[in-house]
Amino acid sequence: MATILPAGYLPSVRYMARVVQGDCIIDTGEHFIKRSERNRASILAPEGPMQLTVQVERANRPRTPMRDMRIDYSKRWQHQHWTAMVSYYRSSPYFDHYAPRFERFYAERWESLAEYDLALLRTMLDCIGCPMPRVSEHYVEAAPGDLDLRPKNAKDPAFHAEPYVQVFADRMPFIENLSFADLLFCEGPNSICVLRDCLR
Repeated sequence: MATILPAGYLPSVRYMARVVQGDCIIDTGEHFIKRSERNRASILAPEGPMQLTVQVERANRPRTPMRDMRIDYSKRWQHQHWTAMVSYYRSSPYFDHYAPRFERFYAERWESLAEYDLALLRTMLDCIGCPMPRVSEHYVEAAPGDLDLRPKNAKDPAFHAEPYVQVFADRMPFIENLSFADLLFCEGPNSICVLRDCLR
């Protein structure tokens, strides 16, 4: 039994809980799905969750494999994303510790969306001392018993959000399943314990 995941931009807590659990395959041969975690992440702003979207070329072109999606730099999305992260997380306990590892993703350029997503994932896993999962460049057929989390809005029956103290806890209730960056900046090394507690 394996968990099949798409490539994801600043992946969610649920996504990372599965990666940390192990036996995952990241499929970069599957078709790109617009408005999904492949190029969209959710962070916490003072008004609530905020969506960050990596601009891609020819997003409306159907049936394009993830491995072939190219990033569009005609808009200043990198600057916007990094400015938002600094503004909203600079007061979090671990932002200053981890920020240098993330900043380069908003200054340098990657041609491929999959390459960019995977490099970010590798950085996040390095922060908590976990290995990178398997990656397939060819579409992965789900076998009986596999958990396929590639469909948009796919549910994970074992996932249960484990609360932690977020940056705006003084003004809003806990918001579950944001980008793992939210958890990392707030909990630091303890993030891996929170991830393990999310799957039951």
